[in-house]
Amino acid sequence: MFVLLGVSGAWISNLTAFDVWRPWFSAATLLCLLAAFWHLYGPPSRCPSDRECAEPSTLRRRRRRLWIATGAIGLLLLFPYYIGWFV
Repeated sequence: MFVLLGVSGAWISNLTAFDVWRPWFSAATLLCLLAAFWHLYGPPSRCPSDRECAEPSTLRRRRRRLWIATGAIGLLLLFPYYIGWFV
């Protein structure tokens, strides 16, 4: 959001006001991932059999994208812990 507003990366790197909120944002992210996994892997949804969401190929594609997003989110959540290896 800050980049879209024209705020440069140098300024963003000094922004530590949200660091206090990191555990809460991380927990909210994990809860959203849990809800997404429950939606895709939990009990069958109330999707009528003639709709696109009931097709196995659509479900596989959604699951694949969820796993890719989970990997990317995992890397972003663990970033403060492994950045020391690169700096």
